[in-house]
Amino acid sequence: MIDSKLLDNFDWRILDALQNDGRLSIVDLGERIGLSSSPCHRRVRRLEDEGIIHGYSAQLDRLRLGLQLTIFMEIKVDGHKDENARMLQQAIIEMPEVIACHIVSGTPDFLLELVVPDLATYERLLFDTFLKMPMIKDIQSNFSIRAIKTGGQLPINL
Repeated sequence: MIDSKLLDNFDWRILDALQNDGRLSIVDLGERIGLSSSPCHRRVRRLEDEGIIHGYSAQLDRLRLGLQLTIFMEIKVDGHKDENARMLQQAIIEMPEVIACHIVSGTPDFLLELVVPDLATYERLLFDTFLKMPMIKDIQSNFSIRAIKTGGQLPINL
């Protein structure tokens, strides 16, 4: 693992450029940051090998794909047993509707972000899946009215 303090200005500029456009060719990336192709490619490969860059993906439009409803679900685990938390984590990982999950401090134990086509789909997921899990003590759900910012980038100060 690379200590972020060991990244130089070129590395940070590579990360910033790829975060803005992951489809940049090595040639275009090198031109953008002021390096020739070979050293630029070596740096990108090193950042990938070290796990700093761990993948490339497309940003999809939820609404155009029919995923009209975003829910933020707070889950409280019953009993705070390690086994309960592990079983819940495994179940959550396997649910395609859950696009993000965090273990949090405070009243809930888990904070999930779900996307579904509609309220009926969420109701089925809630009653047929979540409420049947014995390790869940309580669920609170908040529905997104409108997204202001999604898919944010990491703050890179150049």
